[in-house]
Amino acid sequence: MAVDLLLGLQWGDEGKGKIVDVLTSKYNIIARFQGGPNAGHTLVFNGRKHVLHTIPSGIFHDDTTNLVGNGVVIDPVIFKKELDKLEEQNVDYRKSMLISRKAHIILPTHRLLDAASETAKGKAKIGSTLKGIGPTYMDKTGRNGLRVGDLELTDWKERYRALADKHESMISYYNVDIQYDLAELEKEFFEAVKVLKSITFIDSEEYLYQAQKQGRTILAEGAQGSLLDIDFGTYPYVTSSNTTAAGACTGLGVSPSQIGDVFGIFKAYTTRVGSGPFPTELFDEDGATMSRVGQEFGATTGRPRRCGWLDLVALRYACQVNGVTQLMMMKGDVLSGFKKLKVCTAYNYKGAVITHFPYNIEPENVQPIYTEFKGWNEDLTKMSEAGQLPKELNEYIQFLEKELEIPITIVSVGPDRKQTIFRNKK
Repeated sequence: MAVDLLLGLQWGDEGKGKIVDVLTSKYNIIARFQGGPNAGHTLVFNGRKHVLHTIPSGIFHDDTTNLVGNGVVIDPVIFKKELDKLEEQNVDYRKSMLISRKAHIILPTHRLLDAASETAKGKAKIGSTLKGIGPTYMDKTGRNGLRVGDLELTDWKERYRALADKHESMISYYNVDIQYDLAELEKEFFEAVKVLKSITFIDSEEYLYQAQKQGRTILAEGAQGSLLDIDFGTYPYVTSSNTTAAGACTGLGVSPSQIGDVFGIFKAYTTRVGSGPFPTELFDEDGATMSRVGQEFGATTGRPRRCGWLDLVALRYACQVNGVTQLMMMKGDVLSGFKKLKVCTAYNYKGAVITHFPYNIEPENVQPIYTEFKGWNEDLTKMSEAGQLPKELNEYIQFLEKELEIPITIVSVGPDRKQTIFRNKK
């Protein structure tokens, strides 16, 4: 049985959590394959909002197994807080959640290193969420990291101490004023580790291999967005992991030949949190309206998101890199009321018109070239069928499908799981 993938195609915040939640009923296993608590997947149902950071978005479905894969980095403290919220809602997470032994652990000193590094950069900072993600992945590739499976060893605290001591010496190297009480941070950390150890640890690559042989359906869930990929994103303003489809293979131990559908999630416009180039960013009333109506604030950091028109050059690039087979368009309802819409269909790159995503998209090199569309006024949030969508929105969707040569099978018209319109069903 093939493994389907679901991932974001922009700079994150596309609405991946909602669509995983919507699709979960079709799958036996939801498996997170990269990222950590820098992710913020928002789900809305039964009049309540839920934000998940590390836990897979299928956790609210009783009959679904949720796997935190080896490509994920876990902060036990933040993870415990997520579990506490699940307990408040009577979710039996111990029955439905598994953690890969090969997943790496974020130490308190990883977060301190993150803060020290970002502070030292000054105006050149990259916009880190300061969750310790980057330093944890650096320890992973540097072969120094502490993994979930290490918690089952008798000497894991000695391993912890050696790594934490190394981090403290590195923090002093940055020569910045970072105030902290490590003893207090460690007290919270060790208590959270006890809770983490109450979850079942598994050799996840073997588990998924056997699940495939048994015909169980699997959906791999990505975090962040494709344009934040460490290799293919807008480097250095990226995350520290592979957010693209290839990351699912390394982040779960699934072979490339076993990948099935690749679901790509994108907003009907574009947003970005933190630093980095953004060719279609708006600084006018249209951008302010998108931000206000779309409630564009980061689910993890609370930072306001920068807003702009849909960038088709970047979106096409993300589709190509990921091998997307189906598209899901989010937040079409936010664009209701705009008299005119714009889509960036090409770049003026150093004086030449190009339609591919270049090495550098800094504003001195790139100016967007737009195609205009007539807007619509209808309130989409009450619509439930494709036939109810306004003519102008259908024209917008059809244009995107033609340009990208990929069907848009879902249109989201609101944050609730019920505000989801299926079209061109397979």
